[in-house]
Amino acid sequence: MRAPVPTRWTVTALALLLVAVAAAAAPSPPAGLTARQLAGQRVIYSYQGLAPPEDLLAEIRGGRAAGVIFFKDNYADARQFGSAVRQLREARRTSGVRTPLLLMTDQEGGPVRRVPGAPELSARAVGSSADPRAAAASAGSGAGENLAGLALNVNLAPVLDVYRTPGNFIDRKERSFSSDPQAVAELGGTFLTAQQRTGVAATAKHFPGLGTAATAENTDLAPVTLPVDEATLRTVDEAPYRAAVAAGVRLVMLSWAVYPALDADRPAGLSPAVVGQELRGRLGFRGVTLSDALEAGALRDFGDTGHRAVAAATAGVDLLLCSSGDPAQGRDATTALADALTSGRLDPAAFALATHRIADLQAHLD
Repeated sequence: MRAPVPTRWTVTALALLLVAVAAAAAPSPPAGLTARQLAGQRVIYSYQGLAPPEDLLAEIRGGRAAGVIFFKDNYADARQFGSAVRQLREARRTSGVRTPLLLMTDQEGGPVRRVPGAPELSARAVGSSADPRAAAASAGSGAGENLAGLALNVNLAPVLDVYRTPGNFIDRKERSFSSDPQAVAELGGTFLTAQQRTGVAATAKHFPGLGTAATAENTDLAPVTLPVDEATLRTVDEAPYRAAVAAGVRLVMLSWAVYPALDADRPAGLSPAVVGQELRGRLGFRGVTLSDALEAGALRDFGDTGHRAVAAATAGVDLLLCSSGDPAQGRDATTALADALTSGRLDPAAFALATHRIADLQAHLD
């Protein structure tokens, strides 16, 4: 007899059951950490210039940071950058927190590279090459070896968005492998598998997909709504993520676009329906969830940094990306998370699960 097709309600019930079981089995928070230190384990900081500022180093020494994201203005040459990374790692060693910092950047390939070197090919060039799978493997291993050589341990790549129109938002900088979801699934999985073999964790982004965004629809700048129907989201946009989960991707970044078919009121990264029901429930992802930039224009109607951080954590996002270049942004996020935890606005069991997922990721990295 043919099995019944799961409905939205059966999937939702399953997702809620999984969350409840996980919460019941949640380990206690790491012993000896204050609320601010626990909150800091969920925050990624950033800074401007070539040397880490003292206020950022102080946060890391105090055990109040999960990691740092780097951009082009942080890099002059390998020697200077190596010195900066050593300062950050040394600050972590003196903090009393045993796991390593998450040190990350966007090294997608082609035009989107924060440091020189591999991968030279863009995702589009990989997808259109004579042997796309071999090119994807080479790009993934090249990205991993390049970042590992700089003592970084997380890459915010690959992009798994399935672009629809040439020159649209995700295609204009050649960030999508293909307009074919199966090709994106295969090449993205090949890239991330090759990269993770080098010891550098991969991040699939931007769930559930920005492939339908028009050229000017940039969530960094303004709110974006993508009216894709539910069936298309699941068969086209989410298909590469299902493959990435099966391939063992360590992190997934949430989009800041609104998807009315899933949640008409909130961007994906602030939506329990998208994070809990869709990504964790339907796709079965058990790794670390990561927000896009908290300073993004897409969130202009959702309060300040603290409000955004708490909303994302409430939705089920584990790591909060504070990439404005100002360490004060990370401190504001940390303070808000700590206050929400101690006041009971954030569930302690869910908070503990998030910190343990992050600690498990860190424990497998250098």
